[in-house]
Amino acid sequence: MPRAAADRETGPVADAAGLPAAVVVASNRAAAGVYDDTTGPLIQTMLARLGFTVDEPTVVPDGEPVGVAIAEAVAAGARVVLTTGGTGLTPTDRTPEATRPLLDREIPGIAEAIRAYGVAQGVPSAVLSRGLAGVAGQALVVNLPGSQGGVRDALAVLTPWLVHAVEQIAGSDH
Repeated sequence: MPRAAADRETGPVADAAGLPAAVVVASNRAAAGVYDDTTGPLIQTMLARLGFTVDEPTVVPDGEPVGVAIAEAVAAGARVVLTTGGTGLTPTDRTPEATRPLLDREIPGIAEAIRAYGVAQGVPSAVLSRGLAGVAGQALVVNLPGSQGGVRDALAVLTPWLVHAVEQIAGSDH
């Protein structure tokens, strides 16, 4: 197993020391109770392993409720907000549109790296994800795909440097 993959499986590169984090799930069907979301808990577990304090995922319908949930998490002091779902091409996939107005600065390299990693893992459709990443206040906000595989790929990209990025937003030294 490559060293980077082994590091991701054995534990965090750095410790978030209890910094608050939030997970927002964009899913019309999960919000309506048609099925239980399975992607939010994956993200919640990763954040907790990195040392973040994270509550249960917030599950909302696609569209404007996503923006409201992100804004509420940022206002409540979350230092990282990871969303899942709503990044595809269907008419109800509106997570990037709900996220963009909240961002003070975009960080395009994060979303690009997530898409590139998916393609490298043999998922050519990863290029269809329209997820964004950026800074909203003191929080890093990243849109992840809505599938379990897409979330796992995104977490593989985020895990090695997420704590460092969150610290940088607050002005920590390099």
